[in-house]
Amino acid sequence: MNEEHLRLCASDEWADGLRQWIIPAVLAGVELGDDVLEVGPGPGRSTDLLREMAARLTAVEVDPGLAAALAARMAGTNVEVVHADATRLPFPDDRFSAAVSFIMLHHVPTAEQQDRLLAEVARVLRPGATFAGVDSLDTPEFRDLHDGDVCNPVDPAGLEARLGAAGFGQVRVEVNPYVVEFQATV
Repeated sequence: MNEEHLRLCASDEWADGLRQWIIPAVLAGVELGDDVLEVGPGPGRSTDLLREMAARLTAVEVDPGLAAALAARMAGTNVEVVHADATRLPFPDDRFSAAVSFIMLHHVPTAEQQDRLLAEVARVLRPGATFAGVDSLDTPEFRDLHDGDVCNPVDPAGLEARLGAAGFGQVRVEVNPYVVEFQATV
C-alpha cells in the first residue's frame, strides 16, 4: 500500500466506518461460529472489531511488515496472525467456521489469483460455512487512492459466477453506489 492508503486504513475514521456500516452490513445474518478466518487484515482495524465477535480469529496477511506489526499488537489475545499468501493458505481443509474479507480483494494482482484465493477460502471452510466480504467499486477516486499500489477491482457482474466456480453454493452479491458485498456458503 502507498503511504496515504495505509494511513487511511489505519485511521480512526476507517475504524468508525467499519464499526458503523461495513461490518454490520457484510455480516448481517452470518453465523461466524468458533474459528474465523480473516483474509487481508492490513493494519488490523477490522481485526480489532472481529476479535470481539469470535472465540478464535486467524488473520492472514501477505505483507510481512503489516503481519509482524499486527501479530505484536494482538499478542495475548484470541487472534493468531499468519504471514501467508491467501492463494496458498497453510491450513487444513474444513478448518474454519466462517471467513471474512473487507475491502482487500482488489489488492490481489490478477483475476486468476483472486479466483485461487476464493477457491482456497472455500477449501478451508467447513461444510455449511459462509465467506462474507466487501470490496470497493472501480471509480476514478478509488484508483487515485491506489497510485503506486496494486489495484485490480472485482467486477460485481461476474462475482457470483466466480464464487460458484470456486466451490461456493449459495451466493448473494449486492451492489450499492460504493461497494459490492457478498455472502457465499460452501
